This record gives sequence, structure tokens and C-alpha cells, in this order.
Amino acid sequence: MGNFPPDQPQKKVVFPGHKSILDIRAPRRLQLLHLSSKQKKIIPFLLLGDILGLAITWNFTRYLNQFYSPISHEFIWWTWMGIPSLFWVLAALVVMFFAYGGLYSSSSQNYVRGGQLISGVYLFCLVLSYFYDPKVDLPRSLFFTAWLTSVFMVTGFRILLSLLWRESSKGQQSISVFLIAPGPKLPKLAKVLEKRGYYKVVGAALAICAHTNTTLQTIINSGATEVLAEDLPQTKLASILYWQLRRYGIVLRLIPSSVEVLHRRGVSEICAGIPTLRVETPLLVGWDYRLKRWLDIIGAFIGIILLIPVFVVIAIAIKCSSPGAIFFRQERVGLHGKAFKMWKFRTMVTNAAKMQSQLEAQNQTTDGIMFKIKHDPRIIPIGHFLRRTSLDELPQLFNVLLGQMSLVGPRPLPVRDVEKMESWHHIRHQVLPGITGLWQISGRSDIDDFDDAARLDLYYIDNWSLNLDIDILIETVRVLFFSKGAY
Repeated sequence: MGNFPPDQPQKKVVFPGHKSILDIRAPRRLQLLHLSSKQKKIIPFLLLGDILGLAITWNFTRYLNQFYSPISHEFIWWTWMGIPSLFWVLAALVVMFFAYGGLYSSSSQNYVRGGQLISGVYLFCLVLSYFYDPKVDLPRSLFFTAWLTSVFMVTGFRILLSLLWRESSKGQQSISVFLIAPGPKLPKLAKVLEKRGYYKVVGAALAICAHTNTTLQTIINSGATEVLAEDLPQTKLASILYWQLRRYGIVLRLIPSSVEVLHRRGVSEICAGIPTLRVETPLLVGWDYRLKRWLDIIGAFIGIILLIPVFVVIAIAIKCSSPGAIFFRQERVGLHGKAFKMWKFRTMVTNAAKMQSQLEAQNQTTDGIMFKIKHDPRIIPIGHFLRRTSLDELPQLFNVLLGQMSLVGPRPLPVRDVEKMESWHHIRHQVLPGITGLWQISGRSDIDDFDDAARLDLYYIDNWSLNLDIDILIETVRVLFFSKGAY
């Protein structure tokens, strides 16, 4: 193949603008991803939580299963800490799959992905057991109980750890971030990150210089563990910056446009010789949304039953604090602009609606769409506590049962606010409104520009998944406990 004359050595092909180096995907050396000290500290806890969740599952299922069909001795090669070898093999596989799937290296947890990986490990073990000895089966009662309980226990431990860690890690060493964006956007982006104490901006570069060697060297010298980029310039190789940063173990975060979000949902395929992205539609269409609605109904029903004592205490407190009704019903704009009556515990005087017109001049929002006054004179004594803890929102669980709201979604706003919106703001009305959402966990009342709130709502719609809903619910619990940004 390719015989060259002895006096004419084979030439290297060097592409213009690129140095002659190894394959762009090849790392400089075998290394771990660069993680902040805060991210490194949570890895042992996640690992311990996963193993503990699986251990509890197996002890529980073995106890139940011993009355029906005990595990065959052919699958017990050794026993350690009173648990058979099959468990330790399965636990090792789960940890390996989780590590490969990035569930130990990401600052945010993908709970749905975790459940899928655990299910994959169990099915993989089922196939292996068949080839190990087709005549010996794992007891079905053991297999299915262990499978479903493992998903529940591991996910539950991860949710609990995530909730505790997000609060306990406040004030610890922050994540070093390098910014890449167009000139006018850099100051605003830096300001947004500075509001979140767990991020530290260690450098910045203009988007037009993103693919230069100078910018890459500046990023490396800055000690950044993550790069946050917006509006990167077009290049022949779109992933050039990603591969360059990956060689140094640095994470790249992109602030996407709606089109880029759609691209991310696609699967690369060649169609008639043309590179395309096929935007995937699941085989069972709508299962995830139907599951969301079932979780809404079940969650709202259980929530109402468990919170009945809290409802009674709040009702007595409101009656003692101010004359008038216990509940307050206000017309809000929901799905497709349809108005409905949203329930809340009353936190203001009975004539609050009439007083609002006199207070409009004191509105603290920059665009006037939302009405917010930090020291609103209409709030009754107990109302400050109810609003700060968001306990006044609990009756909206009834709206969820009625199908007017969801647990998670864009916040429904009063008719007065909607009438002041710009046309693009109304895109948020294409989905069912929610009790909580990205807006509530990203500053709540601290957001004084409705454009910022609307962009969060559109991001939620573009990126919706069951995992995003779970993550928002977990963060909502943390925010409510520490009363950030509510008044």
C-alpha cells in the first residue's frame, strides 16, 4: 500500500491554522476531570449513598424473599458483611455505569438517568445469569423486588444528599469559571454569577477570540474548572473548543439558543448522504408527560392529606391576625391564556385589590409588569411569615387536582400583569402553569425584570424533562427552608 520512492519520504498533511499534534480527541495524559474541591467532596458521599441504598434494598428483598423462593446457592460464590457475592457484583456494576454516565462528576444530578442505568444493570445481570447456567434462574420475586426497590432507594438517597449538600456547601470554596461571550454581554453574565456565591469568575474573553490559542492558554493559566460560553462564532469544526478544553479536563458549559436546544435533542444520522440531526420522538409517545400528570395528582393528593394539620393551624392564625376570609381566590392566566381562580391563604387585608391602584407608583419592578413592594402595607401580621415561607401557596394543591396547575411549571400571573406583557412573553402560556418553577428557585422576588423571568420559563419549556421537574422540586424545598428572596 502506498509505495514511496526511497528518496521521497512521506509528507505530513498539516491543516492551515492548526499545529501538527496528536488526534484532537487524545488527552495529554490519562487524567481525571478537573473538579472543584466542593465537587470532589460530594463524590464519596454519593458513592456511599449508592452502595448503602443497594445494601438496604438487598437485605430487605432477601428478608421478604426467604419466605417464597430463596436465592439459589449457584449464585452465592462468597459472602461478605452478611451479603452474598451477587450483590457486590451488581453494586460494582452500578458504580461503574454511574461513573461512566457522569453521575459522580456533575454538580447537578440526573435522577431519571440514574434509574435508567440501574435498570440496565439489572437487565444485564439477568442476561448474564442465563448464559451462566440456563437451568438456574434468579427468583422472579427477588429480581423484580430488588430492581424496583433499588431504583427507589438509590434515587431517594441521591435526592436527600443533593438537598443537604446544596445548603451545607454554601460558603465553601467556589467553582472557578472562565467567561466567553460578546463584549456587551460579559458584564451582565459576570454579575449574574457573582450573585450566586458558589461561582467565582477567574477570567473572560471575547467570543470572537474563543478559538484562538491565546484564549486557550489564558483559560488554562486562570485555573478555571469550567468555561461558560455564549454566542460562540461559527467554525468549520463546531466542537473545536470542546475538544481543546477536554484535553485539559475542563468542563464547557454553553448558554444555548432555542435552535441549539433543539439540535441537542437530535441524533446524528446520514440522510441521502447529507449529515442531519433527527429530533427523536420516543416509541411510546407522551409517556413522560402522562407520568408527570400522574405524579402531580398523586403528589397533590398526598400533600393535602399530610398537610391538613398545617392547614388548620394557618387558618386559625389568619383568623386571629385579621378579620376576613381564610382563603383568597384570584383570577390568574393559565394554559393557552385561559383564566382560572387560583387559591391561596389570605395574607393581605380584605380591600388589598382596591389599595393596589394607589400603590402603583411604588412598584419596584423595572418594567412594571409584575407588582412588587418590599414593605407592602397591605400585608397582615401573619402574612409576612406565610409569604416568606410560601405556606400561603399550599392551597394551590387543589388547583393541581383540578387540572388547572402542575406542581412544576411557569408561574401563573394575574390578569393585570399579563395585559402588560410583550408578545413573546405569552409563549410561557403554552404549558400548564405550576406552583413552583425555575423562576422561583433562581431568585424569586429578587428578579425585578420580567424578561429575565420569561427567559427562565422558556428555558424550562425547551429543556423540559421529568428529571428537570425533580431537580426544581428539590431546589424549591431548599429555597423555602432558607426563605431566600421571598416577600
